[in-house]
Amino acid sequence: MTSPRRLLAAALSALALVSASPALASGAPATGPRTTAATFTDDFDGPAGSAVDGAKWQIETGDNVNNHERQYYTAGNSNAALDGQGRLVITARRENPNNYQCWYGTCEYTSARLNTSGKFTQTYGHVEARMKVPRGQGMWPAFWMLGDDIGQVGWPNSGEIDIMENVGFEPSTVHGTLHGPGYSGSGGIGAAYTLPGGQAFADDFHTFAIDWAPGSVTWSVDGNIYQRRTPADLGGNSWVFDKPFFLILNLAVGGYWPGDPDGSTSFPQQLVVDHVRVTTSDLRPPA
Repeated sequence: MTSPRRLLAAALSALALVSASPALASGAPATGPRTTAATFTDDFDGPAGSAVDGAKWQIETGDNVNNHERQYYTAGNSNAALDGQGRLVITARRENPNNYQCWYGTCEYTSARLNTSGKFTQTYGHVEARMKVPRGQGMWPAFWMLGDDIGQVGWPNSGEIDIMENVGFEPSTVHGTLHGPGYSGSGGIGAAYTLPGGQAFADDFHTFAIDWAPGSVTWSVDGNIYQRRTPADLGGNSWVFDKPFFLILNLAVGGYWPGDPDGSTSFPQQLVVDHVRVTTSDLRPPA
């Protein structure tokens, strides 16, 4: 299980548990005409070891008591660096090179968390990342979004769209979730997508996406739609997803939902990101 995480250096909360059954049959192909214009693209081109493009991303630092995560998020390219082959590698390590202090004492792990707050926001469109997730007990990679007004209205009134979360004890499954006022934390509205035949997401790259339109968010994995959410799913609570959101990529270690690493967990572990793309789109999910 999980509870809200924090945003930036301010103690703003975000992220949570996924529950609820899919609103659409898993594996339905994403279909429909699409006319797009790219608004954000990062293919992570650059020399090996380089930090991410500072015009597109800012790097958060510190720990996260809200979810009881175990990592310390570091600055620069220490735990988030280009590999020289068009990929971003976010690395979680069992280490503490600078005597970082966490909510539980001396930190045991380092990792990285990036966001586009103050650099890029968008309302509606197609948002995707092609990634290969890490493996192992305690790993918690995520690709998600927060309402840009979080500094004014707080979480969960800001809204949160979790495009992809994976917890290491579910190697074949990812989750997509909405959080907002009256449906946050363990009450988040979402569903899971599971690969067939016991395949693990850590074995290969997969594309995780949403198609976001006024009054609807539709999730897909590798083009296969697995859920659609609308205001009708919220039990009378407010739909807070018709406004600008920004992007977040991170790799957490431990916490309420994934549990902490154990003797079976090997380090380092990596979240490898091939690209992140956001486009405008006229695609409307099937009714």
